[in-house]
Amino acid sequence: MKNAFFAKIKKEYDNFYRSLLKDGKLPMWSTSKGFWNAAIADEVYESFKRLKLNKFKNFLDIGSGDGKVVLIASLFCKNAEGIEIDDFLHNKAQQIKNKFGIKNAVFHNKDFFEHDFSKYDVLFLAPDAPLERGLENKLLREMKGNLVHYGHHFQPRFLTKENSFLVNGTLVSWYSR
Repeated sequence: MKNAFFAKIKKEYDNFYRSLLKDGKLPMWSTSKGFWNAAIADEVYESFKRLKLNKFKNFLDIGSGDGKVVLIASLFCKNAEGIEIDDFLHNKAQQIKNKFGIKNAVFHNKDFFEHDFSKYDVLFLAPDAPLERGLENKLLREMKGNLVHYGHHFQPRFLTKENSFLVNGTLVSWYSR
């Protein structure tokens, strides 16, 4: 069941990216606060399986973009949330969530610096800037659970790396405070 629903989510996002490309746009762009780049669905799904994300209840994607990571996390966690400042990306996330009737996913349209991270077991981050520009301090103050860091770049300096592995060449790391 989980695999079948993942396939539907992946197909929907693949269609979205094809429509962007057809219009001459790449599935990546600058937002008012950073840069969005589409996550690779198969890598995220495989990472969540390897991390046994189903053992956690409350998930937050910091800078959730088009919502793909949150909807994949909703297959594993009781509550999956995302926070994104870009209106277009936030609306796309809401649209896909509503199309599939996903009840355990919530999207917040605001700056993640204005959101309390303390209620989440797992935070997810595919960073677009060095963490020492304020985000790592917020994580150190508010993070109660763990951080999934997706990518080789902008690694935390003061969090403790508990585990890391490669999925199709992409580094996925698990951090604690």
